[in-house]
Amino acid sequence: MLITADRVLVGSGTYLDDGAILIEGDSITAVGPRAQIAERAGTDAAHLAFPGGTVLPGLIDAHVHLAFDGGADPVATLRESSDETLLQDMRNRAEQLLHSGVTTARDLGDRNGLVLHLDREITSGSTPGPRIVSAGTPATLPGGHCHFLGGEISGAAEARDLVRRNIAAGAGVIKAMVTGGGLTKDGPKSWQSQFSPEELHALVDEAHKGGVPVAAHAHGTDGITAAVEAGVDTIEHCTWMTSDGFDLRQNVLKQIIDERIAVCPAVSPHWQMLPRFFGEERAAVMFDLVRQMAEAGARLIAGTDAGVQRAGFDGLVPALSFYAHLGLPNSKILDMATADAADALGLGETTGRIAPGFRADLLAVDGDPLEDLGALKAIRAVVAAGRRHEPLEKGAQ
Repeated sequence: MLITADRVLVGSGTYLDDGAILIEGDSITAVGPRAQIAERAGTDAAHLAFPGGTVLPGLIDAHVHLAFDGGADPVATLRESSDETLLQDMRNRAEQLLHSGVTTARDLGDRNGLVLHLDREITSGSTPGPRIVSAGTPATLPGGHCHFLGGEISGAAEARDLVRRNIAAGAGVIKAMVTGGGLTKDGPKSWQSQFSPEELHALVDEAHKGGVPVAAHAHGTDGITAAVEAGVDTIEHCTWMTSDGFDLRQNVLKQIIDERIAVCPAVSPHWQMLPRFFGEERAAVMFDLVRQMAEAGARLIAGTDAGVQRAGFDGLVPALSFYAHLGLPNSKILDMATADAADALGLGETTGRIAPGFRADLLAVDGDPLEDLGALKAIRAVVAAGRRHEPLEKGAQ
């Protein structure tokens, strides 16, 4: 397959003008000037041309929950759904992600290994969707955040056992609920820590022994600090909450930066509504904390928490506008949703970039997203593992 476009994003903020990409199977075999690559492709190759358009790496949503429906009460809906019904709903959500330009998604907690089953379907080609890096069952305390997903543990031995079972099932990341969260109404508060240092260290150690990174759900400042000390690989949310406000500890932030721990703020597609829910002053502080982390040099990656309240599976591009609101350049924002996210997920050698040898995960859009992020909504085609997928018609499910 030969793909040509006015612009091909080949590096951070760097276009190849009038460029071309040659794909064989599921991989990119050549990238270069249109005339040169077209000659190499020959006359028999299928040709996708996007005049006036841009081809960039497929987007990566680094924080989704395919088991949740994004409705008013996703936990209640989950509990009422059989595994068969839930799996079919998850297939639909995965396809929605794909058609929004997401070719890789990291699922950070599901029930009964259904996401792992779904990923096998997608890999086989029987179900359309992005490649999924799945956490399987997230670790939590008895009665802790998202305990209803089945990952309750008590003590270091049980932490290690859950990690081993998840890895054996095919998990590509381990999720640790280091603090409470708003989704679990009867659990610890978002700022409250859940694990002892021994439990958290055991979990991280066992995951790393198995060659798998750890993603720490951590809202509270104490939990963030504990996660950093335990050696986690990514921190989800990272809102620096305390019982009475917020406390960004500069020494902990320095550790995050020095140890190259990625931070996924998991920004809602409807981030503009946060002042209505939290109040103008509190929301302004929350926004500024993300700005401070970005300005300090933290490795931010893009994610939406798709599946929780008011977060659908087509919201990555609207969520990216949050970072533009903070003043980040479009080139950096695109990196957060492509190359930087791939690196944080352990996929930096296979996806997130347009280069020979990488998986053919591509997004073709009208316009120039370095000038206007809104161009990412004008999808012409999505290519995932070398397979082209047409954009959904407006109003289609």
